[in-house]
Amino acid sequence: MWLKLFFLLLYFLVLFVLARFFEAIVWYETGIFATQLVDPVALSFRKLKTILECRGLGYSGLPEKKDVRELVEKSGDLMEGELYSALKEEEASESVSSTNFSGEMHFYELVEDTKDGIWLVQVIANDRSPLVGKIHWEKMVKKVSRFGIRTGTFNCSSDPRYCRRRGWVRSTLIMSVPQTSTSKGKVMLKEYSGRKIEVEHIFKWITAHAASRIKTIYNADHLKEEWNKSDQYWVKIYLFANLDQPPAFFSALSIKFTGRVEFIFVNVENWDNKSYMTDIGVYNMPSYILRTPEGIYRYGNHTGEFISLQAMDSFLRSLQPEVNDLFVLSLVLVNLMAWMDLFITQGATIKRFVVLISTLGTYNSLLIISWLPVLGFLQLPYLDSFYEYSLKLLRYSNTTTLASWVRADWIFYSSHPALFLGTYLGHGLLIDYFEKKRRRSNADEVNANNLEWLSSLWDWYTSCLFHPIASLQHFPVDSDWDEDPDLFLERLAFPDLWLHPLIPTDYIKSLPMWRFTCLGARSEEDLSEGSQDTENDSDSEGADSGSPEQGTLGGAQSNHHGGACAGACEACGTSPRAPGAEDSQPEDVQPDWGAWPAAVLRSTECVVCLENFQRGCLLAGLPCGHAFHQGCILMWLAGGRHCCPVCRWPSYKKKPPRAPRPPAPDSAPA
Repeated sequence: MWLKLFFLLLYFLVLFVLARFFEAIVWYETGIFATQLVDPVALSFRKLKTILECRGLGYSGLPEKKDVRELVEKSGDLMEGELYSALKEEEASESVSSTNFSGEMHFYELVEDTKDGIWLVQVIANDRSPLVGKIHWEKMVKKVSRFGIRTGTFNCSSDPRYCRRRGWVRSTLIMSVPQTSTSKGKVMLKEYSGRKIEVEHIFKWITAHAASRIKTIYNADHLKEEWNKSDQYWVKIYLFANLDQPPAFFSALSIKFTGRVEFIFVNVENWDNKSYMTDIGVYNMPSYILRTPEGIYRYGNHTGEFISLQAMDSFLRSLQPEVNDLFVLSLVLVNLMAWMDLFITQGATIKRFVVLISTLGTYNSLLIISWLPVLGFLQLPYLDSFYEYSLKLLRYSNTTTLASWVRADWIFYSSHPALFLGTYLGHGLLIDYFEKKRRRSNADEVNANNLEWLSSLWDWYTSCLFHPIASLQHFPVDSDWDEDPDLFLERLAFPDLWLHPLIPTDYIKSLPMWRFTCLGARSEEDLSEGSQDTENDSDSEGADSGSPEQGTLGGAQSNHHGGACAGACEACGTSPRAPGAEDSQPEDVQPDWGAWPAAVLRSTECVVCLENFQRGCLLAGLPCGHAFHQGCILMWLAGGRHCCPVCRWPSYKKKPPRAPRPPAPDSAPA
């Protein structure tokens, strides 16, 4: 995770340097910067109208270029970056989609339940033609969409009862605007009552209603009272301008930031005494002044601070974000970091995408789970001071020059998504190249093709399927299914066997193991001298390699009880007991209980094979205290029956220790 985070921060650094490189190229070729001011006198009439449309100012009734130029100057300074963005937006001429409402619930969900936006809806009455024609409606949709105003069409033929209840008996235009200045307040619907069905007149009606929600100041006394007033708003933005009404982008932002930022329009058109504006630091007209508890900030003096909706929206979001903004930002960063796995992972292509899908699911799930307690903590009243200090820190950091560069780069790359994706892909390919060089020692992983990786994935899947616990914990398990496929088919024939838990068999190596000895019998050295059997020699070597009396099953799991006991019994001159025959163990020979482990119960018979213990046989004990032939209990446990054949105590679970047993009176001295 830290490696992906490092690569993501490195990618952001590359984007920052690349943006400065583009600025240097533009300056070298044209000799201008994006923050350089443009003289409106040098612009054509078409470019001036384009600037006014982007700012949301109506120019109908202004046929002269001089009047249009003065209106541009009254709305704010024009920079090269804003002019470039406005011309590029006009050349794009993309068709903007408009919503078609299917009925009352659809209309209520999108329009009346939306508290932080403006909707323009064309209502078409039954058996009536629309108020605005198709061509003019498309122009209207394109004009208002640049200010964040959403559009839609409601045909009363889909829900005539709702139209009658609303009183929509004729085709009309409906605009929804938040009614109060609080966040998530009520929404009021206004109907267009004008006679002129033209785009400019309808747009003027929309901007007039949107501007009515902005507090307007007309004299110095009112400004002084408002400036010194302290209320619920921590952030206020003032527009000092010589205009009849604020631009449309300013009104649209006032609705978008309802409850977070207060927008105030100061109309200085008929002011005689402007001395108070000089006292509060306002010297130029027009001016966009941001007032916060930390001080006054003049918008437009840093990089990327254009007089446009997108630029001021990103500026205010960085100063006064809401929880949804932070969640979207974290979601974008987490997914960008997760996509780095596509280039960091080496090997087959299918492997890369499988790892990518797994990483995306994991990271997004963890992100959502992490946000749940954060949302709960934000509802607590005790965290108000923490919330205020966090916003104060954001305001301090986001009013710096570096923050203005970051916002300008964000606007630039968001308007050029192909460049953003191309640089991300190039950065990922460089990561892939260096990862291949770093992992050159592991050539099998780097050069594995899709079939080889799918084969290894299938092997891992079947291992988890047949031995889930052993596979997940990396226990070395030798499966019998590799040698005998009939066992696999047999298990498939009994579905209930899949539900049985599989327990790792490593505990078998830790079970106590010893040889059965008797009192008054010949020594093992004499027995081995009298024996010439090869199998008896190999059994003697196995006994000498471990403890002579007692050990574990770690080195004796391969011996079967038949071979071990048969050899030992041949050495002592006896043979294994035949079925139905009498026991060949002499009655006067007693077991050596002194060599018996203290935690194991005394016994002379294996309940698995129902044969007596012969001298020299390998025995093994379970945690419950019962003893068996080593080969018999090994076969019992390897078959999946992890319990004692006598008492059914789990063979992998320790039993509480019992009181020590007194030594037997007939045991030989050590």
